[in-house]
Amino acid sequence: MATFPSITPTYGVQKRSAPKTRTVRFADGYEHRILFGLAEHQNPKVYSLTFEVSETDSDTIETFLDARANDSASFTFTPPGEGFTKTGTYSQNGHTVTITITNHGLAIGDVVTIDYTTGPATDGDFAIATAVDQNTFTVTAADSAIRSGNVSVTLSGAGQYVCEAWNKSIPYLNRATIQATFREVFEP
Repeated sequence: MATFPSITPTYGVQKRSAPKTRTVRFADGYEHRILFGLAEHQNPKVYSLTFEVSETDSDTIETFLDARANDSASFTFTPPGEGFTKTGTYSQNGHTVTITITNHGLAIGDVVTIDYTTGPATDGDFAIATAVDQNTFTVTAADSAIRSGNVSVTLSGAGQYVCEAWNKSIPYLNRATIQATFREVFEP
């Protein structure tokens, strides 16, 4: 799987959400809305990006996007401002690890990378099992133990995207602007 080059878009990124819903309207004026598809795939994001970069960087972007157009493959991209690293505490009782981080902002099913900075717990990628409240959530550990300590949690924010169209302009010598729309896709 290809990863988009480490070139940051210019300030002014636009993000659109496109929830997949089906609506049934009844004769009496009532309506019923249903989310369509698997729970974690019901709200794909669409980013309108502008890259104001050197001519060399624009060629790198264009070459990458041309290659994805040729192989019809998605690519990994981390949108600006998405993802974070936060620190907190954990306590493990059996296979359940309870992590406390003020205003964690995570939801059930989010996959995070956990680094247990103290204690012998095993680091790795874990799915959020329950979001107890805005400050506490749980994950399931690979081993059973009773321990506690400090933890660092990272939500990468990366996802799979496709870019079906982009354009390039060259406003100045050795400068270029690429405008592209990245649409989130869900693939195995």
